[in-house]
Amino acid sequence: MLDIQLLETVVSDQAELFANKPLGVSRSVDFDRYLASKHIVVISGVRRSGKSTLLAQFSKKLQPFHFITFDDERLLDFSVQDFQPLLLVLKKRSAAKVMLLDEVQNVAGWERFVRRLHDEGYKVFVTGSNAKLLSSELATHLTGRYFKIELFPFSFREFLAFRSLPSTPRTTAEQGAVAAAFDEYLAIGGFPEMVATKDSETLKNIYEDVLYRDLITRFKIRDVKLFRQLAQYLLTNIATEVSYLGLAKLLGAKSPVSIKRYVTFLTEAYFIGEVYKYDWSLKKQFVSNKKVYAIDTGMRSQVAFTFSEDSGRLLENVVYLELRRRGQDVFYFKDTRECDFIIRDKNRITEAIQVTRTLSAENEEREVAGLLQALERCRAKVGTILTYSQRKTIKRDGKKIAVVPITDWLLKSFSTVSL
Repeated sequence: MLDIQLLETVVSDQAELFANKPLGVSRSVDFDRYLASKHIVVISGVRRSGKSTLLAQFSKKLQPFHFITFDDERLLDFSVQDFQPLLLVLKKRSAAKVMLLDEVQNVAGWERFVRRLHDEGYKVFVTGSNAKLLSSELATHLTGRYFKIELFPFSFREFLAFRSLPSTPRTTAEQGAVAAAFDEYLAIGGFPEMVATKDSETLKNIYEDVLYRDLITRFKIRDVKLFRQLAQYLLTNIATEVSYLGLAKLLGAKSPVSIKRYVTFLTEAYFIGEVYKYDWSLKKQFVSNKKVYAIDTGMRSQVAFTFSEDSGRLLENVVYLELRRRGQDVFYFKDTRECDFIIRDKNRITEAIQVTRTLSAENEEREVAGLLQALERCRAKVGTILTYSQRKTIKRDGKKIAVVPITDWLLKSFSTVSL
């Protein structure tokens, strides 16, 4: 067990730092909903996406409170037996009934302590950087007792707020500034620290932290070279189909099982996201190729190899991330034609989305045909083509398709066209 004096020092040091933590841009979270509920609030997301800052934003509405982060080298040997001494140290400081636990998944058995706090009437907030480690414990011990917030790097709306730009530009000058901001957003991404500093080393450091601290070290990955090659390959080839067998052959892995395991680790750490091909058969969904997207376009551009078609892929990646932020259940469609995204809501496909930088004479037939086939096969009602800046309505086969600038869609400043 850790020494009580050490715990007291850590708690005091962290409390002082947390009290002076800048609040930054208010995140797009329904604060009132989570504050009003007695449920545990679980905030998960990639490292340095702003989880601690979101905790600080909540804390201003929750005075008094206790705070502890387990992402502290002095707590490397913290174990489940240390929770009780920690609680005594915290209670000695104040009688607050609000507990903020940052990066709690670093401690095995954390969920039992959190459940005890909840049962004793505490309002509990926890954060973590690994979806699987959080979700498995939550499902086992905290079912029905928690709300989950998945926090991503800044959305474009949050990016504009950080730059003090309007999300509903009205004048020509404002519209020009928002357009320029989107180009910057596409290039540097939405990690708060990167947006603040514009220092490319920030993204490289986050990349290394996720790979080594959250994955290679935690999961004791032996073939580090293969793992790093896989991570870079996936970031390089965003918005394209991949198979575990194909990746194994390409990278010289002994087995696709290892590749699948590594991809699972990368997904659980929010490093990448996988999108399944939509099929009525769940078995076919699982065995089909997946499409892979990066957690951040800036990180992807900083550490991956780049190609001439990157602009369209980056736009598609931005759309994927925004759909995830909106809590959408996302798939891709592929038959004789292809469609980038289809959205499922309560076992029904509601919308199909194509993404292309420019809709031209050369690609319009392909993009429209893929969208229409997805709508017909999935019996969906809404079809949208997102482009860099074009806006028009396409009428085809008695249907209307909205062609919308991606910035309008990201800021929701357009009307959906129903077929």
